Amino acid sequence: MKVGFYPGCSLRGTSREYNESVVALATAFGLELVEIKDWNCCGATAAHSMNKALALSLPARVLALAEQQGLDEIIVPCASCYNRLSVAQYELAHDEALRDRVIEIIGMPYFGGVSILNVIQMIEKYIQKDLSAKIVQPFCRKVACYYGCLLVRPQHVLQFDRLEDPQHMDALMSLIGAEPIDWAYKTECCGAGLSVSRTDLVAKLSGHVLKDADDHGAQAVIVACPMCHSNLDMRRSDINNYLTKPIHTPVLYITQAIGLSIGLRPNELGLQRHFIPVSFN
Repeated sequence: MKVGFYPGCSLRGTSREYNESVVALATAFGLELVEIKDWNCCGATAAHSMNKALALSLPARVLALAEQQGLDEIIVPCASCYNRLSVAQYELAHDEALRDRVIEIIGMPYFGGVSILNVIQMIEKYIQKDLSAKIVQPFCRKVACYYGCLLVRPQHVLQFDRLEDPQHMDALMSLIGAEPIDWAYKTECCGAGLSVSRTDLVAKLSGHVLKDADDHGAQAVIVACPMCHSNLDMRRSDINNYLTKPIHTPVLYITQAIGLSIGLRPNELGLQRHFIPVSFN
């Protein structure tokens, strides 16, 4: 089966391993991801704080391209991209004048009819029903399912999972044999786009996330956001310095964890690209 696919900038750059694991998992379940042609950046964390029209035009152009290419549904694995595309679709649906202005800016028709799925929704819709039959190596680990800021907020727009204590990722991890922990930081901020400009704040915020996961006995942190993964994995030395103790807990994308459970090789899932080795005691 074919379905539209918007990788966004991160999956083509700093989070190549996420892209590799999404494609590998989809392929294993007979799902062909059709990449939107000529896609552009969604605006991510910066554009909407500077120019609203531009911030909406960037994701609107992506959605318009999907419509133009006959895609009525697109998979958007990056939580930030998923958020920006969904917010743009919502705002343009509720403001006709703004929609007309954005259509003028992007120079192409836009109807707002494309369905946007995050990676968890992709797994639930296309993979979950066949998952149990494909498991060859259950992921028997205690895990902290970390949703971050952008996968569930704003709730009135995304309408995905519970705001403070989401459960969809936990349920999927339970299906592959994991034991999701009950912890306090599953929707707290990791520091997001401050990773370069304020690494000290990222170390503090991400440090709180990792410490709580570690305090509750997590053997792995499971994510669905490239920025969350980058901050928790790449900034680990800064985090450990802030905490004044080393935390070695690996951080995996949910697609990587599920991929391991169905027997995909670590290199197929990009695990060799992580800063913190994916190993368990």
